[in-house]
Amino acid sequence: MTGLDTLLRAPRYEVIPARATEQAVLDHVPAGMTVTVTASPVKGLEPTVDLAERLAGHGYRVVPHLAARSVESQQHLDAIVARLTACGVDDVFVPGGDASPPAGPFDGALPLLERLTEMGRPFVRVGITGYPESHPKIHDDITIQAMWDKRRFATYIVSNVCFDPAGLGRWIQRIRARGVALPLHVGLAGPAERSRLLKMAAVAGAAESARFITRHPGWILRFWAPGGYSPDRFLDRAAPFVTSPAACVAGLHLFTFNQLQPAERWRVAALGRTDKSLLAG
Repeated sequence: MTGLDTLLRAPRYEVIPARATEQAVLDHVPAGMTVTVTASPVKGLEPTVDLAERLAGHGYRVVPHLAARSVESQQHLDAIVARLTACGVDDVFVPGGDASPPAGPFDGALPLLERLTEMGRPFVRVGITGYPESHPKIHDDITIQAMWDKRRFATYIVSNVCFDPAGLGRWIQRIRARGVALPLHVGLAGPAERSRLLKMAAVAGAAESARFITRHPGWILRFWAPGGYSPDRFLDRAAPFVTSPAACVAGLHLFTFNQLQPAERWRVAALGRTDKSLLAG
């Protein structure tokens, strides 16, 4: 069984490429931790790959988001793979992406996953997306079928954010019953300061975050409502589901919205509380 203390020791920190992101990671994320770098449908994959190269050079384990609909051509994919492998990146996350229309021949994650396999699997680890709460445009049955279809080309799943611990538990049971056995990294929204969240979402470098919030207004309600979202409360309530051996949860994926200092402070404090409860037990 994986305990909460184990999950809190080495989460994945998701960041958005922006002017100050690199320095924020250096200032607040311990060396050697895993940092995932999102991709913008507006700016394309260059900011993602560029930041991934620089963070890898600083000694972080870096997981760039290789958004399928932002890949312009086979030549573009070849160049991206060459750059990432040259700097030691061996793990990528492959979502479909939001570019509309697609920038090239890949209209979703599955065709790109198939192409990477045809290229000899240049990355040791490949992640795909899961949706504990309904995708805004795709039916739940289709998203679960998509995970089944992609399972041969991927090595793990990252769940999107969920605010319902019981719902997360039901979703995990459902995908495991379907036969999707890939290890799961549970998506968790980090602590968010409301004023900074709005400011960050308004700047050009965070356009992807702004679009996400627009598509998921429930996020805003959860953060603003009195007694609303708390990562501590969510994790406490989700503990029976995420620590069950049958769930096959490999880690936490922390959505930081580039608020890395409060995210790391929260993680250290949560780990301290967990360690104390283990000692008391």
